[in-house]
Amino acid sequence: MSGTTAAPRRMDRPYALVRGFARFWLWFFFKRARVRHAERVPRGGAVLLCINHPNNMMDSLVVGAAVPRKVNFLATATLFKNPLLGGFLRAMGVVPVYRRQDDPTKMDRNTQTFAATFDALAAGQLVAIYPEGTTHAEPHVQRIKTGAARIALDFEDRHPGTLTVIPVGLTFEARRSFRGNVLVSFGPPIPVTPYLDAYRAEPVKAVDALTEAIQWGMEQEVVNVGRMDDARLVAAIEALYRDDLAREVSESRGLAPSQVDLVRLSRGIVDAVDWFKKRDPERVESLWQQIQSYRALLAEYRVRDDLVRSWRQRRPARQRLTLGWEAIAGFPVFAYGAAVNALPYYIPRWMARRFAGRETNYMTIRMLASVVTYPLFWALETWLVSRWASARVTAAFALSLPISGVIAYRYRVGASRFRSTLRVARLGMVHGPVRSRLVAERAAIIDELERAKRDYVTATKGSSF
Repeated sequence: MSGTTAAPRRMDRPYALVRGFARFWLWFFFKRARVRHAERVPRGGAVLLCINHPNNMMDSLVVGAAVPRKVNFLATATLFKNPLLGGFLRAMGVVPVYRRQDDPTKMDRNTQTFAATFDALAAGQLVAIYPEGTTHAEPHVQRIKTGAARIALDFEDRHPGTLTVIPVGLTFEARRSFRGNVLVSFGPPIPVTPYLDAYRAEPVKAVDALTEAIQWGMEQEVVNVGRMDDARLVAAIEALYRDDLAREVSESRGLAPSQVDLVRLSRGIVDAVDWFKKRDPERVESLWQQIQSYRALLAEYRVRDDLVRSWRQRRPARQRLTLGWEAIAGFPVFAYGAAVNALPYYIPRWMARRFAGRETNYMTIRMLASVVTYPLFWALETWLVSRWASARVTAAFALSLPISGVIAYRYRVGASRFRSTLRVARLGMVHGPVRSRLVAERAAIIDELERAKRDYVTATKGSSF
């Protein structure tokens, strides 16, 4: 950890322009991008960010947008094969890393990679590395490689007390959806100086020890689920129960909803599932069967869980009137936004489904395709309007394109929820017993989760809930 406070470094203009461009598209692409503890990243001095890697190039865009400093990323050398892309990446400060699985004959070039990394850190810059070595879709931090620890210890050995190592966790919710959520969480700095004496005596053991510390630090910033079957259960419990937990925490601790740490809640669910699987696996299996039965019934009648949860909570007449008026008044805006944004919306989605061989590539392809198709179609539409309209009308039309696109999408989501509401109402009129069964099954699951939470908190004498 740095022992001195370095002066803040200013971004170079090209990087600042690209970062501003990326921030706009991230705002447009994601419904919500939350950043936790960005203040832990020093505004100046040598910093090494150690980041998990769930979403290919999207990870770098998100972290770069969250950090108010230039970030020099280490990235696979395969990205540099294209001369145009390679030149752009180098201009942005990206350093190529040569991996054995890509080309074992070029591993010796990593000497240059380490040298470039040390030069950047020695100049008081910020470097970001993905210690897992590759992207993956698993809901946990994979076993990380030793490169980050070797860089940190070698640099700290030459420049004692000047390096800050920060673990970073990226969590994407609904990674295949447009307007999803993403969380960037910066962990407490990992001290490097205590490992120096051991590094000078036994380098391999010291590197392994610091690697363990970095691994643990990264795992604390993400929801770390060890097995895929556990991940499915945790995801199902989160979908049914996390909002209730968040509301309970908010009310009991006097916090605003935005202040509730959702990662901590999710980690608490993971810990509780693991605890029960070791001590009462039959209870876990019974709960899983209940959830599966309920979800199958939802799918059969095409009903959303949130509507089953809230169908009895009849809104006040004034609120229903307001929502109805907004739906009527908003329809022309939706129709306009859908008409001018339909093709740039559906083309990137089609391209991602067609060309994303891995789940980790889906969001990156869709994002990059959107960056091309939206401006292209907006420019074409603006040019067509300019052929017959005044400059003022053309400018207003151009400004309306991204705004109407976001409004149209939100309206579409609301319309989908309304259609599901109608299905619930129809179930009540035509299939009354089915709706009653849905409500009863959901209530039974929530009651069991509440009992399990009480038992877990009592047995563990406090928990991450």
